[in-house]
Amino acid sequence: MRRWMLIMWRLIKTYVGDARSLDLVEPESIDLIATHPPYASIIPYCHDHEGDLSSVHNIAEFAAKMGKVAGECMRVLSPGKHCATLMGDSRRNKHFILITPRVLMSFLEAGFILREDIIKMQWKMKSTREKWFGKKYDFYLIRHEHLYVLRKPDAGERTTKFKESMKWW
Repeated sequence: MRRWMLIMWRLIKTYVGDARSLDLVEPESIDLIATHPPYASIIPYCHDHEGDLSSVHNIAEFAAKMGKVAGECMRVLSPGKHCATLMGDSRRNKHFILITPRVLMSFLEAGFILREDIIKMQWKMKSTREKWFGKKYDFYLIRHEHLYVLRKPDAGERTTKFKESMKWW
């Protein structure tokens, strides 16, 4: 058992970089992708770092950049395997901002099939730890995220039966 674990350990490779450019990863070599991208201008992760998605303020631009991520995920993922991405929505100027459908559409545009949309409750976020003054004005906290589980079709797979779970526009 110990030898097996050592052999498996050697098979795991880790890269640090930009998910929009996975040049070090061979095409169709990954069996599972799990990603939790930074939300557009919600929490700045890298100050003054070119290409940091958390610094993008324009939602359309953020969705376009996520489209590049989706394209690279499609390229490196093995046929029939899954990609899971966790995203949430936001508020700006006291209004709800839809980020998750745009990210989902980016992945569907890249050719993925939506397998599941799992709603994940958010706990102990900065906004929920502090006193919520908006409650008396009927404003609600955003207390969930979407975990989209997407599947790359097998080579030559007939996908017409999944047309309601794929790009429809």
